[in-house]
Amino acid sequence: MKYFKILILLIFFSLKLQGQSVADFTISSVTDNSSFTLSKSKGKFIALHFLLKTECPYCIKHTNDYFEKASSLPNVLQIFIKPDEEKDIKGWAEKLGGNKANKYPIYHDVKAKLADQFNIPSGYAFHGQIVHYPALILLNEKGEEVFRYIGKNNSDRYSFENLKATIQDLMNKK
Repeated sequence: MKYFKILILLIFFSLKLQGQSVADFTISSVTDNSSFTLSKSKGKFIALHFLLKTECPYCIKHTNDYFEKASSLPNVLQIFIKPDEEKDIKGWAEKLGGNKANKYPIYHDVKAKLADQFNIPSGYAFHGQIVHYPALILLNEKGEEVFRYIGKNNSDRYSFENLKATIQDLMNKK
């Protein structure tokens, strides 16, 4: 029953938010000195990857997969976001291998405020904590939300191949 209620809320928020402009925001990277500001990034699709708080091997696998394939989508900015403490994000990013986190920074969602702003549901019990569900929010070139995927658990992620197909479908509809 709990899953059904979450599903209904996700459908409601998805329909409500699609096509609406998103409020401007800035987040800072923990893995380099950069920051990301939505209003300075219009003109490309933006994929916001909300990763789980705490240690999650699926987050590492998911992020590495996107890092390896991201260059095949040059019209998409891949933004990886974690709500952990800065030192924990740095330690987690080291597990990505090489200097991947320098090419694609890992941004800090302090106290998961951005996840809340995007109505990512919380309530997922993981490693003894209650966290937000993993999610992917896709914004179009105007900064409007055009797609969202909320995972049911830590291993339920939107694959790179699915994202590529979604973007192709959106571009074909123009």
